[in-house]
Amino acid sequence: MIHSYIGFLLLDANPLITPAIGLIFWTLVIFLVLLAVLGKFVWPVITKGLADRENSINEALAAAEEARNAKQDLEAKVEAMRQEAREEREKMMKVARETANKMQDEAKQKANAEYNRIIESAKREIELQKENAMEQVRKEVASIAIDVAERLVRKNLSSDQAQKDLVDTYLKEANLN
Repeated sequence: MIHSYIGFLLLDANPLITPAIGLIFWTLVIFLVLLAVLGKFVWPVITKGLADRENSINEALAAAEEARNAKQDLEAKVEAMRQEAREEREKMMKVARETANKMQDEAKQKANAEYNRIIESAKREIELQKENAMEQVRKEVASIAIDVAERLVRKNLSSDQAQKDLVDTYLKEANLN
């Protein structure tokens, strides 16, 4: 049955299935004229548009590549700047620590010097006060001794014989010394 159907299609000269020679000729002429018009006017515009599009895509890709390279360069520069900033910060911290230690040592030395100066001043003041006190005590003792001696001498030397005995005793002691 399928065989008879294929045979029917081939043997039957249906004008819709098998076109006439004139139709083929005019179709071919119209196609060639259309192809020539399209080739002359439309095709160059299309190819130019495609070339422009291709160029703009290539330019965009090149710009993107340049941007990527610039970004990498910038990231490298930023990282270098960060590293430099870290190193600078470390240097500054080291200098600050050294300065702080130096200032602390100087403050300790100044405090020790001031402490020693105050101690020496206090010792001198104490020695001076001690000497003044000793001088006062000597004066007091001398004054008391003179008072006591005066009273004793008045009491003991009220008679002439007691005065002679005292002078003799002093002369004997003076000769011994």
